[in-house]
Amino acid sequence: MEFSRFNVDTLMQITNRPSLVFTEGRGMWLTDHRGKRYLDYLQGWAVNCLGHSPQCIVDAATEQVKKLINPSPAFYNAPSIELATLLTDNSCFDRVFFANSGAEANEGAIKLARKYGKVNKNAAGENRYEIITFNHGFHGRTLATMSASGKAGWDTMFAPQVPGFPKAELNDIASVEKLITDKTVAVMLEPVQGESGVIPATREFMQALRTLTRERKLLLIVDEVQAGMGRTGELFAYQLSGIEPDIMTLGKGIGGGVPLAALLAKQEVSLFEAGEQGGTYNGNPLTTAIGAAILKELLKPGFLQSVKDQGAYLRQQLLQLSEKHGLDGERGEGLLRALKLGRDIGPKIVEIARDLEPAGLLLNSPRPDLLRFMPALNVTKEEIDQMISMLSGVIAQIDKV
Repeated sequence: MEFSRFNVDTLMQITNRPSLVFTEGRGMWLTDHRGKRYLDYLQGWAVNCLGHSPQCIVDAATEQVKKLINPSPAFYNAPSIELATLLTDNSCFDRVFFANSGAEANEGAIKLARKYGKVNKNAAGENRYEIITFNHGFHGRTLATMSASGKAGWDTMFAPQVPGFPKAELNDIASVEKLITDKTVAVMLEPVQGESGVIPATREFMQALRTLTRERKLLLIVDEVQAGMGRTGELFAYQLSGIEPDIMTLGKGIGGGVPLAALLAKQEVSLFEAGEQGGTYNGNPLTTAIGAAILKELLKPGFLQSVKDQGAYLRQQLLQLSEKHGLDGERGEGLLRALKLGRDIGPKIVEIARDLEPAGLLLNSPRPDLLRFMPALNVTKEEIDQMISMLSGVIAQIDKV
């Protein structure tokens, strides 16, 4: 099947895509329009937490689509209640709002924090609205979440930005403290900065941040769109530090490939009134039935321990690869990891790996000197070994030039 038969010009140009069309996926593997297979270490940017087309999603979608797809968010539906209950029973939160994307969930978290600052004013009786975020952080592509993000160049891309997001430095508690004013209502961060190159917040920093925010009567918001849903080996990344945030956002893995996200909050923070938050598709039975099926898989005995085990194995293999090729090591949590290349060869590796024959390898280079790995949480050691072997060959090929 020739690529030319696909009229790709009908799609808006938002990114540079290679000349291939994926038609099928199973587990860690994708197949394109020519029948070529690819070992997929992107998994939709950590979306497919159980790999491509897992049976639990097939079963949940098939069963639910026959019953009810969308009665409107003006009414309760059983799957959304089931998923909300599973989430609150297994976290420190009390209330859940379902959304369609991580950016939408983060937008909701920003709104909720501002509502909290409106109800809990400062000493002068003024609304508190500023949310301290972090340089190199990523929270989404809406105007507010781009403003909250600390990605280089985003401050001018669609200027003017939404005000109220001063930037601190990850793992530097003093940088946070000096930004606190009488307008500050919250601190928002990713427990693992994904897009900036898989940079974890330390346990000590997270604990100090929780202490500081409590002392200053500020909310602590964790954006776990990428790091949540078992990705770090804990169900939620905040659990790595033994703290309890006030608000958490989830996306990507919670839907396993379908558009689903969530905003979770403690009871005392859940201050939305009727009409202040909503969305046509939020909490629809089809996506939340799939979300519930995924969460039940993650909660099965031994599953999260297997994520920790495979994460440790991937770390070991990346370190050995780094030593073999004279690279700069690796970092990460669980099955969200990065290989530090020490030179700007990431995009070249991605291109060569994708074009390998007879099977390709799909990798991500969020920075030119780094590769990011986001495999399915049920990846096998054999699939890790296969990736390492393929990647080693690619690096050797580049080194020969």
